[in-house]
Amino acid sequence: MVEETSRPPSSLRVLSLNCWGLKYISKLRNERLTEIGNQLAAADPQPDIVALQECWTQQDYNAIREKTKHFLPHGKFYFSGIFGGGLVILSRWPIEESGMTQYPLNGRPAAFYRGDWRDVAEVFCTHLHAPYEVEPHDSYICHRTAQAWEITKLMRGAAERGHLVIGMGDFNMIPLSLAHRIIETHAPVRDVWHILHPNSSVGAAKDKVEQLRNVPMPNAEYNLTKNGATCDSALNTWRWNKAHSQRLAKGENVQIEPTVDDPFAKRLDYIFFGSGSHPDMAPGSEWTLKDANVGMTARHPTLHCSLSDHFSVEATLVRDLDAPPSAASNGPSPVSEPFLPIETYDEILATIAKYDARERIQRRLRLGHFGYQFLLTVGCLIGVWWVPHNYVAFILMLISSVSLSVGVIDGLMGGLFVSSELRALKEFKWEVENTRNRALARQQKVSVDGP
Repeated sequence: MVEETSRPPSSLRVLSLNCWGLKYISKLRNERLTEIGNQLAAADPQPDIVALQECWTQQDYNAIREKTKHFLPHGKFYFSGIFGGGLVILSRWPIEESGMTQYPLNGRPAAFYRGDWRDVAEVFCTHLHAPYEVEPHDSYICHRTAQAWEITKLMRGAAERGHLVIGMGDFNMIPLSLAHRIIETHAPVRDVWHILHPNSSVGAAKDKVEQLRNVPMPNAEYNLTKNGATCDSALNTWRWNKAHSQRLAKGENVQIEPTVDDPFAKRLDYIFFGSGSHPDMAPGSEWTLKDANVGMTARHPTLHCSLSDHFSVEATLVRDLDAPPSAASNGPSPVSEPFLPIETYDEILATIAKYDARERIQRRLRLGHFGYQFLLTVGCLIGVWWVPHNYVAFILMLISSVSLSVGVIDGLMGGLFVSSELRALKEFKWEVENTRNRALARQQKVSVDGP
């Protein structure tokens, strides 16, 4: 939650960037994140609020803070989580309150290596679970749907308090996907890029969902300026083929023409905003969108690599403080609660049921594996009594120890972590069913009474 100063601003520049700062994994991490700080400081116009994702280390956070503290004097690095949150918020104004909400469904424990696991503005910085297959075959679609549902509740609560709501981050979803529709329907926020470019792409040009639109192959420049593609761009060096990457590694400043075909680029990073309505709102309090763009495309000045495997998404919000009082200042008008189509809730419930069945099978297999390994351990210990040679006894003891360790790990995953995930699924299912029932009741009422 960011509190503004006594002189309310009439313009607000916000920026969101996935830094790709995984410790020990991301290449040239220190150099890239330091340069991210340099380019934030050199940005024109300068951002007022910055949301960073995958900034995992305090060292990288401090490097960026050192470069930007003269115009973004307030910052918050989030420590929550086993390996940290990877989330950062930098602000021109004091951060009045801050909290971190961990999503109930946040990846499977066995896949830890994927790392997903007053006049007031409420700013949300998030990173939804990454997809590892194309929808609808992505096994994490249920997690991402649940996470979209959770952040929707947070943003809706902020809007009901009459606050400006800004949701930024790597949402790992394509436009108009299920998660995207949930956010724009159940929270009073809009996707800034979709406001300005309603006919922009809904996926990568190579994807079936985009091919069905029968649009020409976009080039890299078009994807940046019109489609808002922040990920997998042909201009991003971390997405280059092996030949170009090898030339870059040798120090050659390889250049890619912006007119090159760009079949893989897509939009995964978003800024959502909504101007809350409250009876006590002053005249001119309503914010509107001025512009939005993809940024942070410049490369490292000496390494010639892109600063991250994502580009940033940026937007400018404005308001007229001299505007006459609006209807909002006399209290919000009663509006119907928005709902998704009933079949969409059925789709979510079907996704939950499919994933629930999968995880129950996983739990049985893991618990069964624990039982098998336990019996193997006991068998090896008994076998030690009868073997004639010491080296055979050593081998049996080694097998026994490894077997028990592997079995206990799988047993804990099946008995504790998967069970916890199933309980979170039940909560999510109840909320969706409850919302579906309200949507159905509203639909039936409208059909009887008329609109």
